[in-house]
Amino acid sequence: MGNRNTIQRQLVLTAVRSLSCHATADQVYNEVCKEHPTISRATVYRNLELLAEFGEIRKVETVSGPALYDHITENHYHIRCRNCGRYFDMDMDIVEGLEKRIRNLHGFEIDGYDIVFSGICPECNED
Repeated sequence: MGNRNTIQRQLVLTAVRSLSCHATADQVYNEVCKEHPTISRATVYRNLELLAEFGEIRKVETVSGPALYDHITENHYHIRCRNCGRYFDMDMDIVEGLEKRIRNLHGFEIDGYDIVFSGICPECNED
């Protein structure tokens, strides 16, 4: 049983990496189904959560849609196109120690963050 879970987890990880974008759980499920049509949606979703928990992939929470799964795990910023809704990686240095510099008035101990800028992507800007 444990081996099967490992195999399924590897299938999901491979799918996230091969998509190499900010994929939704449904997109990952569809990618896995191309080669393994009998895998359940619940299995893919469960393994996405586990992989994110283990730090193998990065889960990016969105404000208005489903979570996205990113194959890049190190800290980086994103930008979301207000027109088409796609997410892109920002090519900029991370601000070191940002979580320590933020004054928290609500008693939270900050252990991480996702920063998402917004704008219009080049493709939408051509329209």
